[in-house]
Amino acid sequence: MSALHPSGHADDFSRRHLPPMEQWPELLAPPRGLSYPARLNAADALLDAQVRAGLGQRVALRGAGLVWTYAQLQEQVDRIVQVIRSDWGLPTGARILLRGANHPMLAACWLAVIKAGCVAVTTMPLLRARELAVIANKAEVGGAFCQADLMDEWQGAADSLGRPSPSLGYAIGPGMDDALQQAMARHSGSCAAADTAQDDVALIAFTSGTTGVPKGTMHFQRDLLLIADVLSHHLLEPSADDVFIGTPPLAFTFGLGGLLVFPLRVGACAVLQPSWTPESLLQGLREHKASICFTAPTFYRKMAPLAQNLPALRRCVSSGEMLPADTRAQWLAATGIEMTECLGSTELLHAFIGCKPGSVRPGATGQVVPGYEACIVDEQGQRLPPGQVGRLAVRGPTGCRYLDDARQLDYAQRGWNLTGDAYLMDEEGFFWYQSRTDDMIISAGYNIAGPEVEDVLLTHPLVAECGVVGAPDVERGQVVMAFVVLRQPPAQNLTQELQDWVKQRLAPYKYPRRIRFVDTLPRTENAKLQRFVLRRWAQEPGTQGSA
Repeated sequence: MSALHPSGHADDFSRRHLPPMEQWPELLAPPRGLSYPARLNAADALLDAQVRAGLGQRVALRGAGLVWTYAQLQEQVDRIVQVIRSDWGLPTGARILLRGANHPMLAACWLAVIKAGCVAVTTMPLLRARELAVIANKAEVGGAFCQADLMDEWQGAADSLGRPSPSLGYAIGPGMDDALQQAMARHSGSCAAADTAQDDVALIAFTSGTTGVPKGTMHFQRDLLLIADVLSHHLLEPSADDVFIGTPPLAFTFGLGGLLVFPLRVGACAVLQPSWTPESLLQGLREHKASICFTAPTFYRKMAPLAQNLPALRRCVSSGEMLPADTRAQWLAATGIEMTECLGSTELLHAFIGCKPGSVRPGATGQVVPGYEACIVDEQGQRLPPGQVGRLAVRGPTGCRYLDDARQLDYAQRGWNLTGDAYLMDEEGFFWYQSRTDDMIISAGYNIAGPEVEDVLLTHPLVAECGVVGAPDVERGQVVMAFVVLRQPPAQNLTQELQDWVKQRLAPYKYPRRIRFVDTLPRTENAKLQRFVLRRWAQEPGTQGSA
């Protein structure tokens, strides 16, 4: 592995906190002779290059009552870049937190952070102050762009930083304070993209991990283009005439790729809406004549009975959780489209296994994306033959680099990325999902760490002990289930009280939808919680709470 290129970052935090190169997974050369210049700014390549190519009047973003061409989006981005450089005085390499629902202004802020040569720290809009503070401190965030009606939680986190952190809110609806627009109005004119290296860190995307302690995954400028030039090129075959739409937040790398990077890379249009229901997403598909849709299996299942008259739709991408064969069959019957399922991870930025129409095996996730390699290994890291279940190992042109985290050695081993999934590979190279090999709960596409929920439940005065695992659920794949030992007999409505307790302290999607009160928890002789017993209990009747 060659040395890094000379950095364009004045603030060298990101370079200093990369893991040692000997701990990186092996990075393969991109396929089809793809290469990137030593000096590269991804925002310039995604946005400014399209304007230079004469596509300035094509529509880039729609949503929330806005329609921006590439030229108009560039104007918005350049004003925000000047806020970062002139008003805030932040150097290249500074980390800037982004917090908001999907919206054209959130996309403009993300592009501006990259164009300014800073590092985007994307966060889910549902996170609470406690969770945001952990992320902001770990990344040593120097500023933030935040949706106006979500500023309170961010300010609560910012107050704990112990250092100044300039923040601006932006409105996504009428009647809201729009401090960002006021700051942008003081600037005009175009500005050049920062002179960054192709391997300067551009994005730190956080994932909870099995312990609930967030892990920051660090991705380079070139990585942001690689996922478009490799994955999107292969699975979606996009063109400038496509219209992308979907539900995953831009804070998820799945959403960042599918709803911003992939469309902009080919001069296409993306529809960004703060929220969708299955019914409104179907309406959006028709209204915007969307051709490529990204969402989770739960949405496809609910949309299938109403999914008629979608003549523009040609690709439907499912990710975030296992795609049930029945959901795939219902969607095919309703639309005539074979769904494109894919498996990815925040650590590799996007997907590395997938299928596209014409290469589908119902029940299989798909085959490895060209440019990546995948195999099944045992606990010693030795390859297993087809037909045997083991740990999924992947390598390619992107790979895991945690921000100053000892867990790098768990994910990257012997040159491979170990995803935490148990898979089987058949003789034809199709990969079949079996289970998670760790304690992560995957519910409706959200990754939820059981220990994090346990920590909050244990702060309730009536909870003596608790254990949290995933319970099978038809609609969500899994739901969070808590087994609770109380200090005294349960009072009426305690289930609801405990659920509200978690909702007030963590993102609402993490609350335990099912709770069972037990006398004791199963433990080993050295007092270690036996989660496998809890998972068995979770399949038995006797739960409380709404599923």
